[in-house]
Amino acid sequence: MAKKQKVVKPEHILHDDLEEIMADRFARYSKYIIQERALPDARDGLKPVQRRILYAMYEDGNTANHPYRKSAKTVGNVIGNYHPHGDSSVYEAMVRLSQNWKITNPLVDMQGNNGSIDDDPAAAMRYTEARLSPIANYLLEDIDKETVEWAPNFSDEKLEPTVLPARFPNLLINGISGIASGYATNIPPHNLNEVINACIYRIEHPECTLDDLLPIVKGPDFPTGGIAMGAKGIRQAFETGRGKVMVRSKVHIEQTRTIQQLIVTEIPYDVVKSQMVKKIDEIRLNKTIDGILDVRDESDRTGLRVVVDVKKDIDAQQILNYLYKNTDLQVSYNYNMIAIVDKAPVQMSLIACLDAFIAHREDVVSKRSKYEYDRKSARAHILEGLIRAVSIMDEIIQIIRSSKNKSDAIKNLMNRFDFTQEQADAIVSMRLYRLTNTDVKELKTEYNSLKKELKHLHEILTKKSVLHQVIIDELKEINEQIPTPRRTMIEANVEEIKIDRQAMIADEQVVIPISRDGYVKKVSLRSFNASNPRDCGHKETDVVLGYGQCSTLDTLLFFTDRGTYGYVPVYALEEAKWKDMGSHLGNYVKMDSNEKIIRAYFLREFDEHTYVVMTSSAGMIKRTKLSELAVNRANKTMVCMKIGSLDSMCSVHLSYENQDQIVLASVNGYGLMYPVEQVPETSTRTKGVKAINLSNNDQVASMTVISKDIPQVLVISQHAQMKRLKVEDIAQLHRPAKGLRLCKWVKSNPIWIDQIYGVDMETSFVLMGDESIDFKAKDISLMSPAATFSTPFGKMNDFVIECPIETIKKGNWTQKPEEFEQATLFD
Repeated sequence: MAKKQKVVKPEHILHDDLEEIMADRFARYSKYIIQERALPDARDGLKPVQRRILYAMYEDGNTANHPYRKSAKTVGNVIGNYHPHGDSSVYEAMVRLSQNWKITNPLVDMQGNNGSIDDDPAAAMRYTEARLSPIANYLLEDIDKETVEWAPNFSDEKLEPTVLPARFPNLLINGISGIASGYATNIPPHNLNEVINACIYRIEHPECTLDDLLPIVKGPDFPTGGIAMGAKGIRQAFETGRGKVMVRSKVHIEQTRTIQQLIVTEIPYDVVKSQMVKKIDEIRLNKTIDGILDVRDESDRTGLRVVVDVKKDIDAQQILNYLYKNTDLQVSYNYNMIAIVDKAPVQMSLIACLDAFIAHREDVVSKRSKYEYDRKSARAHILEGLIRAVSIMDEIIQIIRSSKNKSDAIKNLMNRFDFTQEQADAIVSMRLYRLTNTDVKELKTEYNSLKKELKHLHEILTKKSVLHQVIIDELKEINEQIPTPRRTMIEANVEEIKIDRQAMIADEQVVIPISRDGYVKKVSLRSFNASNPRDCGHKETDVVLGYGQCSTLDTLLFFTDRGTYGYVPVYALEEAKWKDMGSHLGNYVKMDSNEKIIRAYFLREFDEHTYVVMTSSAGMIKRTKLSELAVNRANKTMVCMKIGSLDSMCSVHLSYENQDQIVLASVNGYGLMYPVEQVPETSTRTKGVKAINLSNNDQVASMTVISKDIPQVLVISQHAQMKRLKVEDIAQLHRPAKGLRLCKWVKSNPIWIDQIYGVDMETSFVLMGDESIDFKAKDISLMSPAATFSTPFGKMNDFVIECPIETIKKGNWTQKPEEFEQATLFD
């Protein structure tokens, strides 16, 4: 037997540019995320997963007029038939659709533990039961009448609706939030009756303006109530799709015989009540302000109620103002109304949202009317045949009896009386009892009724005014069936919160030390003066970066090596003794445990004329206004420079004037200098621009900003070797450049640069190694770039340069530099 010859197939290799491949794949992914996952359709206001949940429940008969069914069954139907993702994401979306503190008009009626406003998780889907809520039926009504487009599911086994018929504008009424690739949407809930009335008004007055609609739709209507402040922000949001609204809790002050009480009955939308109560209690425990005695959550099934007990002799309104300012009793809500229109994301105004829904309803009602017209026309055609057949029934019976079979009888009737195929089939299939006088009358009555209905349907299809009237009548029916009182009060002006800080916090001078690991404490001057400054308490593996004196009214601003920053009011810091370790910054702001502090400042205000210059080890640099760092809620570290996983932020300095110079030094000993204006001003969430050209095995060691009054720089190696250089000896180049050497390179004994400072002769430092050494810049040898380093204190492997924490002054980019004093640098 001949051996079968092996066939070798040639390899099929595609040669494509990696950049084109990545761009194409990311574009596909982004399109999928935008269209099929994260953003709602402007017509029914639903994301695909929400639409699939509602349709799967409708298809399974799990509607409001049927008993509850286990949630796991619905989730199984959704992921098995329509949604190609995990069960947890589907169940989470289903739970959210049922939470009346998230959605004003829940679309899912869930029985069991579906979470709470305290952010408690819902019970597992095997323990809860659900069905569609009554209002959800209005979204699905007429879906079986060819009113919407259908598309194959992920396995091409079934069809699913691409949009629901939606008898009410769900996008505005229930709101939605989501994050896609390059897009995010944040639409708050609005009052159902107001939005429907606005739709009716828009249909009746197609040329109406936003000014005509604002008296109807007054603003957001959150399910948690509260007070929405800012008519200007609401108008801007309705006009452009973007705007900010301040949302405040409803609080009233009650006087008792011994104390005062702040009674909170409604809180802002999307605020976790338990965290809000915890924050208020932390203020009480930390004695940030004096006067709060106790905080209790007395909420029950009858409603929300949080009580804050206040001392009798304290101004309760001042306490409340402080809580508005520093807790979630008042938050800002940012409109970002983006939805999918014609398969593309669009920034939606109020009028655009209404028009998208109205156009959808016109299409749905037209398709429904065409479906009904065709169905009723077919029925009327058959009735015509039946009514005619009654008068000639004897002959029809004779023809049928003489026919061979049913098809032959249908053919004979069509030839004899010119009946159509449908009419002849109906006559042959008609039962004999239909020949009674009663049934003949019923046929004629049904036929006359159908003719009237067909006339009305024809008018809907041919006259726009009749079509609009049908839509209006259906909207009015929903308004009557679901009366929805407004929950959120609207106030035109944003009330300014005035806090008399001096009345609540004593203005005292304190000393604040900070360590690299993020430990900080507030020490009284008395305790500091009674202690040795070198005995500041810290962990054995930690080092103290510096300390400084400031007021309790100041703010401690700090930067980390991960390109983040945070700030804490000094008065909020825990008071401790100088020898105590203190508390971690993570107790005041949320931050990652691997973040290391590289710089700290004291400030009284975020001055818009002062700039923060930041550098990363990989050679990036950026310049950002100090005022850009101010946020409404500084409860976590925030990004000030985008840093890669293999990179780190190594230096942060301030620039006060337009004549400042940036000096950079690399680890391998290259340095350069250029004006600060060569670094473009950018926002916080950018990675910056290239600062210096680095070789493959090099990185930025340090950066400093010097004014024209600084004559020299101090360069320190990784083993505490030092030298002074004149500023004019540093290469003045354009960014970016590799620079010139700051020291002689000895191949057999290379010296790596660690830090660089701008100095004058009297600038003082503390070198913390095995022992602390105080020295001034003049104690270090002045050398040329061609020289190596001196070793004034011996070579050290582990040391830190400790400097006072700088207090940020006000910058001025128009006045002469002489009017400003160069601040002490701190690294």
